[in-house]
Amino acid sequence: MKAVGYETSPPDKAVDHLVDLDLPRPAPTGRDILVRVEAVSVNPVDTKQRGPVADASRLPRILGFDAAGTVEAIGEDATLFHVGDPVFYAGAVDRPGSNQEFHLVDERLVARKPASLDFADAAALPLTAITAWETLFDRFRIEPGTSEKGTILVIGAAGGVGSITTQLARELTGLTVIGTASREETRAFALAHGCHHVVDHSKPLSQEIEALGLGPVDYVFGVTHTPRHMAEIGRLIRPFGHLCVIDSADLDLSAVRFKSVSVHFEYMFTRPVYQTVDMIEQHRLLAEVSRLVDAGRIRSTRTRTLAPIGAETIREAHRLTETGRTLGKTVIAGWHGH
Repeated sequence: MKAVGYETSPPDKAVDHLVDLDLPRPAPTGRDILVRVEAVSVNPVDTKQRGPVADASRLPRILGFDAAGTVEAIGEDATLFHVGDPVFYAGAVDRPGSNQEFHLVDERLVARKPASLDFADAAALPLTAITAWETLFDRFRIEPGTSEKGTILVIGAAGGVGSITTQLARELTGLTVIGTASREETRAFALAHGCHHVVDHSKPLSQEIEALGLGPVDYVFGVTHTPRHMAEIGRLIRPFGHLCVIDSADLDLSAVRFKSVSVHFEYMFTRPVYQTVDMIEQHRLLAEVSRLVDAGRIRSTRTRTLAPIGAETIREAHRLTETGRTLGKTVIAGWHGH
């Protein structure tokens, strides 16, 4: 089968080391299902996975998380799907990735794809939707479907995670949704994807928030460049407020300490990596996202499509993602010759 990755450990993190591979087709056992991959998308975490492979047993190394495709075969203990079911998922960080024609994935991380979306639009959603859902409803413990009042600030609202977080917050909570964006196109994108207000993160955020006249912010989701904004977050967040971050390197929490802010970390791979007893929650939340999409309440954040799936297009998608200036998600669809 076709795949994209490394056969030998690369000397550095350069994107050019990703190459086309021809590998044996895997077979599912246990609760795994085998998915014929039709489309994948690229997230910042994909680019961070590039580079030397310390454990030779992980070679050949296949990258990729988001995928949409069709169930090709099921393991003997799998009960959630049948052969032929169209599905979408984000997989696990400690297993071979989705940049391959046939991919093994634990069924508890998978849901039926939205019927109203094609594979390309569906592939844009899983990783970011899981991250957003777990932040809002697991980390912040907001009850979905309630009319709780308050405010949430999403820093980086026009990216993949930001633009699904703002949609879920707008549709499933009573919160006033504030996003940040610094360019006209990203501002328009954020407003079109659930934000009530958009402020400019190239300016002091506390002043931008104060100008809205809404008072201190209850929830802050640091999607991108959070360390850069910590002093401003300390000024704009309310006492006993909640901060969740996904980019936590070099994070100085002194700015929020004296407000007794609750700080949460979100890593959507925690459940699969640690095989937590509630791993199936990712299946359930993706199924709910699928339902919301088909009800017209949530939409795909795909903004660019490359084709076909292969080393050249995967490398291009990685380069685009690493600019830090992409709107929504970049998807790669179809295999050459299919």
